[in-house]
Amino acid sequence: MRIIRDYQFVRPEDRGATAAIGNFDGVHIGHRAVIDMAREAVPDAPLGIVTFEPHPREFFAKDAPPFRLMNAEAKAHRLEKLGVERLYQLNFNTNLSSLTAEEFARDVIAKGLGLTHVVVGADFCFGKGRAGNADMLAEFGAKHGFGVTIADLVTQDTARISSTNIRTALSEGRPRDAAEMLSHWHRIEGEVIQGAQRGRELGYPTANMSIDGLHPPKFGVYAVLVDVLTGPHKGSYHGAASIGVRPMFGINTPNCESFLFDFKGDIYGETLSVALVDYLRGELKFDSVDDLVTQMDADCARARSILAAL
Repeated sequence: MRIIRDYQFVRPEDRGATAAIGNFDGVHIGHRAVIDMAREAVPDAPLGIVTFEPHPREFFAKDAPPFRLMNAEAKAHRLEKLGVERLYQLNFNTNLSSLTAEEFARDVIAKGLGLTHVVVGADFCFGKGRAGNADMLAEFGAKHGFGVTIADLVTQDTARISSTNIRTALSEGRPRDAAEMLSHWHRIEGEVIQGAQRGRELGYPTANMSIDGLHPPKFGVYAVLVDVLTGPHKGSYHGAASIGVRPMFGINTPNCESFLFDFKGDIYGETLSVALVDYLRGELKFDSVDDLVTQMDADCARARSILAAL
């Protein structure tokens, strides 16, 4: 998969794709339906995705609470697994946000990216002030030489599948419900960073990852599946993770700390993908370190049992 970040500098071989357009936060079932429609619209054309970094909501509301389900890298990895060949990850800036709806259709979709066909959801809005809608895009497509397919919203058990509903499930400690809407486990992906190494001292060395910029799942302990994506220890492991502020040790920045079962090795600086399977319990402040270790023993035993049954 090739990643193209500037619509004004697109190589000839990256033009002519059929693409789904949207933010695709989480790459959930509804997103996949739109992507599959793009795949089928022009079968001989490369399959593309047009998305935006930073997310427009981040651009316009820089002080808003974190809401993203995925960072850019995790989204790219998920889209590549779905067979996307061209990821048009456009830089969302003042210039792009100032384009009118027709300017976006003409200058970005038609002239810039050279797309032959695009697929959008029925609730798609675009252009300055979100003035454009899916029906308008179809009109502009006919005028500027690209096809448009409008995808209906996908439902499951009569509830709308959306990034908002997935965030709610995660906030309430329901990762399996989130996974049903996503059609994959919700994952936190990033680099392993240096921590306080308290886990190592307790016999539970953990891989620490920042969750900065991401919607925080319910704080607590989870049974997790961990993929080490880079380095000599690449592979898949079972584990338990704590997400939160670690109340046993004062006031801390929220992060994700994963303990990989039956693993030995140095993975500092490597990229991990941590899939949340089950919520085990909330964060607790224990009377003693011994009580904490006893609870960690129980958490890991329970996580092992859950993961063995997958």
